[in-house]
Formats: sequence, C-alpha cells, structure tokens
Amino acid sequence: MNDLHFKTLTELSGQIRRRSISPVEVTRHLLERINEFDPMLSSYVTVTADLALRQASIAEDEISKGHWRSPIHGVPMALKDLISTKGITTTAGMSLHKDHVPLFDATVVQRLDQAGAVLLGKLKTTEGALFTHHPSVAPPRHPWNIEYWPGVSSSGPGVAVAAGLCFGALGTDTGGSIRVPSGCCGLTGIKPTWGRVSRCGVFPLADSLDSVGPMARSASDAAAILGVVAGSDSNDPSTLKASVPNYVNQINDDIRGLRIGVDRAFVTGGVHEEVVAALSETEAAFIEFGADIREVTVPFSDRMSDIFLVLCSTEAAACSQRNLPGSRFGVRKRIG
Repeated sequence: MNDLHFKTLTELSGQIRRRSISPVEVTRHLLERINEFDPMLSSYVTVTADLALRQASIAEDEISKGHWRSPIHGVPMALKDLISTKGITTTAGMSLHKDHVPLFDATVVQRLDQAGAVLLGKLKTTEGALFTHHPSVAPPRHPWNIEYWPGVSSSGPGVAVAAGLCFGALGTDTGGSIRVPSGCCGLTGIKPTWGRVSRCGVFPLADSLDSVGPMARSASDAAAILGVVAGSDSNDPSTLKASVPNYVNQINDDIRGLRIGVDRAFVTGGVHEEVVAALSETEAAFIEFGADIREVTVPFSDRMSDIFLVLCSTEAAACSQRNLPGSRFGVRKRIG
C-alpha cells in the first residue's frame, strides 16, 4: 500500500473493476493519509469520512455483483468548496458562508454519485474564487516544496491531487483557476469548452467565463472524469446539447493532420527557459505524431490580462449582489 495513493485513477479503476483491490481499503488508506499529511498541506476544508466509507462499501458490493457503473466507480475523489453538496458545508472560501449547508447537490455532484465515485470531502478555494484566501483561512501549501506557490483559486484541489490525498478532483476555472494550479503542482487540468459541463449549483464568479472541469494526475484520468460530468443539463440553459464523446477512447486517436496554432512570441516572452524548452519538446512530439503546426498571432495578447480583469470584475460585482449578508448563497439555482 506504500504507493497506492500515487496510482493513476485509471490504473486504480482497473484494479477495482477486477476486484484485485477493495474500494473500502483504498478509501481508508486515503483517509489515513489525509489525517497524517493534510494538517501540514491544508488542502481540505471538510473531510467526509463517514460518507466516503459508506459510498465505498456500496461500490464494493455493487462491483462484487458485476455492476460496474463507470471508470470512477469506487474511486475516492474530492470537490472544490464552491460546488454545492447537499447537507455538507459549502463555503466558497468566504467567512460569510462558513456555515452554509446547501439543500441540493450541484449537477456535477449528482453525476459523480451516479457514476459511483467516493467523496472524500471539500477542498479549499480562494475567497469567492478570486485571487487570495480569506485571512482566517490557512492557505494550501505546495506538496513538493512548501515555499513554492500552488496557484489559485483551485489551490486545494491542486495540492490534494498532487499529494495523493485523492485520485482526482473537480475544480473551476474562470481565468486560469484549474490550469494554473495544475501547472504549479504537476497535474493535468482541463478547462472544458464553455457549456460542456453544467454549472448548476456552482458558486459563480463570472457567468460568461466560468467552467467546471477535472484536475488529475494524467490526461487519461482527466478524460475519465470529464466523460462522467459533461453533458447537457435542463437546469443550466447554457449547457451544450451535443452528445459527449468517449474521451478515454479518444486518448489513443491518431492526431495526424490536426492543426495546432502556436504564437511563439506569446508563449516564450518573459517565460522561464525551462518552460520554453518543455514547450519546444511538446511541439516536436506533436510534429512527430503528424500534427500540423501553424504559426499564429494571438490578438490583444499584450492587453489580455487587462481585458480579463475588466470583464471578470464587472461580472463578479453583479454576482456579489447575491452574496450580501442576509442573502441566499449565490449559486446558480435549478430552473423551475
């Protein structure tokens, strides 16, 4: 069990499906690891140990009877603490909502539950999904070097997944909040196409920019999670009606002829030489596998941050009207 916590989600899923490892054993192991290491790493806001063990036991019983729900069935995962969970405190990193207990699950939580995932708990986010943690909150600490920055605002998910305190997590991304912590902590994070994943029950920062997506230790792990939570939702009219591809199977698709745009000035200007080298190696690998690399120019790249801040701040100000003292928690509600 020494390296169990660092298995990929897909590797663990295969072992669970073959019944060579027990979801209950795995869950107990991770709960013990959280208890041992998270006091220093500070990634969890809430640990749902009893719920996790109950879900793991149900998953083990179902799988033993030949009922395998999905690639995340029996797999311990966690959620950024701005995704509503019925009966479980959801704070969005805000002292104002420290005692907020939602009355319903976000759509993505319902889909994880239907897929048989095990919920270990809720992970820290910066206040309101913005740039810093509330002064009363001990911020997550980078798992490989506590002096390094773990990113924001999905810092809790980034630290927990990287440190082997869960096998994958859902984060949210408005202007980099999945991608930056994933990059900082050595993970694979996906900000899905806007509308691909329902945001019903998720605390909003900027409605025209927010996305919910996976954070994991490999591309196939992220694909497995995305395949479960993606899809249209009658409670979120912004979701896409298109069918959801089998992302896991697509991992091995031929990319010959795939066009990839590269703005060399944008990706190298002011960037550390080791990162530039890694990007060059990635480009070379794409070329080797037959991708068509095209030179492009990203418009307004020198003004992108300023433009984002104007748009995000304006929408965040509008959303904050729903979060004043005495108001209800400002999640996107069910329709009807």
